[in-house]
Amino acid sequence: MNALERFVATMHYQPVDRPILWEWGPWGATLKRWQKEGGFEGYPHEFGECDPRDGIGTNFGFIPGFERRIVKEDTNTITYINEKGQLLRDMRNAEESMPEFIDYPVKNREDWENLKEKMNPDSPERYPANWGERVKHWTTNRTAPVGIGAGRDEGLFSYIREVMGVENALYLFYDDPMLAHEIMEYRTEFMMRTMEKALREAKPDWVIFWEDMAYRTASLISPAMFREFMLPRYKRLADFIMSFGIDIIFVDTDGNVNELIPLFLEAGIRGIYPMEANSGMDVAELRKKFGKELLMYGGVDKRALAEGPKAIDRELEKCVPVALEGGYIPTVDHSLPPDISYANFQYYWERKKEMLGI
Repeated sequence: MNALERFVATMHYQPVDRPILWEWGPWGATLKRWQKEGGFEGYPHEFGECDPRDGIGTNFGFIPGFERRIVKEDTNTITYINEKGQLLRDMRNAEESMPEFIDYPVKNREDWENLKEKMNPDSPERYPANWGERVKHWTTNRTAPVGIGAGRDEGLFSYIREVMGVENALYLFYDDPMLAHEIMEYRTEFMMRTMEKALREAKPDWVIFWEDMAYRTASLISPAMFREFMLPRYKRLADFIMSFGIDIIFVDTDGNVNELIPLFLEAGIRGIYPMEANSGMDVAELRKKFGKELLMYGGVDKRALAEGPKAIDRELEKCVPVALEGGYIPTVDHSLPPDISYANFQYYWERKKEMLGI
């Protein structure tokens, strides 16, 4: 089987020659540590063994983007406005830290109305300049799964938090629910119009939305709020996508989204990743609860890789049997942090392949 056949069969619980081999990559600081410990240059060779995949490259962001400019800098930090209009403060050694989000472009309805000028779904820049060549390649020589989405602009709640910040986004549902509805409605129509060309011409194998709408213990909005604001719109999005013959639809959301899984499934979103173990996302328990209804990707606790071989074995002994049933791609539950040694990563990689029969 090629990678495309393997992916499609896995996502439909059909027989495969072997499970899919994918993996999250290391942080920049992790890669530097591994290079020192492993004595090699460049990207870890292990990732070259992964099954190939491809992405559409559709731009769901602002066109034109905000002008990127530095507002302030000192010895340790740089404060700047990014292409999304967000004001960020970053450490100069940014590969070892997340930026601090200070301010956002939308404060009120007027700001939102002005922002619409940057969200024309018909902007030609939304597709790569070599789109015709890419479509020809995918339609005549496709051997790997092609996906659309997985960036930080393909979602509903996530979009409001990206333009307003988490705190202001959450207040919006109570202070101005009509504006929250209007933004989500606009984004729903925008995403459908933007992706229609890709769905029609490139015929991707799966679609991925991005939400990141949970922390360690629970989701950021209640199931009742999800049902009111998001469920009808995700149903429309899923129906629209499935009208093109695509039934593998995932959402990328960190944190504990156990309480939202039934609602995503009701909407037609069949898969969840990265299934953060530290947040209570247990792939073995979720398989028992939802059976073949739920698709999963991720789920291997990255903390086990920092701990060592015994912990790694425990994680794989829990996750690999689920992968062998189908409908699940076992990888660590997010990017690999620098507390993971190269020796531990090598052990994990080889042990995972061995248990998967690769």
